[in-house]
Amino acid sequence: MPYGKVTDCTDKMERNEDFSRLEISLPACLDNYRYFRSKLEPSTRLLVLVKANAYGHGATEFASLMENAGADYLAVAYPVEGVELREAGIKTPIMVLTAGTDFFNEIIDYGLEPGIPNLSSLKVLCEVLKGRGVTDFPIHIKLDTGMHRLGFMTEEIPSLTEFLSGCHEVKVKSVYSHLAAADDPENDGFTIGQAELFVRNADMVSATLGYRPLYHLLNSAGIERFPQYQFDMVRLGIGIYGVSAIPGNRLSPVASFKCKVLQIKTLKPGDGTIGYGRHGHIAPEGTVIATIPVGYADGVDRHLSCGKGFFTVNGHRVPTIGNICMDMCMLDVTGLDVKVGDTVTIFGEDPSITELADILGTIPYEILTSVPRRIERVIVR
Repeated sequence: MPYGKVTDCTDKMERNEDFSRLEISLPACLDNYRYFRSKLEPSTRLLVLVKANAYGHGATEFASLMENAGADYLAVAYPVEGVELREAGIKTPIMVLTAGTDFFNEIIDYGLEPGIPNLSSLKVLCEVLKGRGVTDFPIHIKLDTGMHRLGFMTEEIPSLTEFLSGCHEVKVKSVYSHLAAADDPENDGFTIGQAELFVRNADMVSATLGYRPLYHLLNSAGIERFPQYQFDMVRLGIGIYGVSAIPGNRLSPVASFKCKVLQIKTLKPGDGTIGYGRHGHIAPEGTVIATIPVGYADGVDRHLSCGKGFFTVNGHRVPTIGNICMDMCMLDVTGLDVKVGDTVTIFGEDPSITELADILGTIPYEILTSVPRRIERVIVR
């Protein structure tokens, strides 16, 4: 099987005992899509982010799912991600959020649409387009309304509009900005201020262009909490993958990371310790461990070692024991009926991705994007 390939899962497929996979639930994906679509006016367009290998879910297959679901746009971080989607047959418009300046020829060749955050990038692009005799090439203008990462500041807009007025090589498809804290009620005043600044600055750009491009500001949290600012389009990222910004509003988890038990060992107190550094200790009454074929090279964070983390097998939560290794880790299954070949859930319904993120003091994004391509993605229909 090709490295990193996403496959379809059927009940008839035979699998090895050491099989590890990230199951992608099509029903859950579509449930989440419908949930966010229901928050929008019928005329509002929906852009789905599939950057970073679709947040770890498998870029080309997930992009295909979103294309079939009716997404108006897809977005990636880098040109190479957009090229991969085009070569896989994706036809939906693709926005490149971090286009840089070195790959404009590839962006043009593959029909990608770059986000432009500063005047220097815009000038380089226009020179490339002019050299190729291209006009009205679609671009997206990024405004900085408070995130202070990328984008035109308010005082830079006059220089932008002056240059655009004389540049026929590009056509501004949209003007957009990014919310810094839409998920945090304590920052709602700041978020509203971002939205108001966005409208003022976007209108300045539109007035110079002589036409009104699409406006988009909302991310997943914004769609849920600030639908009044949906404008012409919204950008759906982590929400489509099953993580909500509203406490208690549990979306359907799309990804379930699973593997199978490789070996069971019954250890007596005199058998010593478990794992690297001898940090796994055998209980006075003995300990039964299950070894599974995933480790920190598979996105299972080493900070989940020594009982700090837990996974699920046969309906029971079981703690890690000893240090997590590069390609394997051990679980304490003492007192449970567990055998070789039983399925272990690293995250999914139980434990949830949010629970593991809380244990690690991080965010679900980091856990999802840490699952490498060597873990097979399997679409479950």
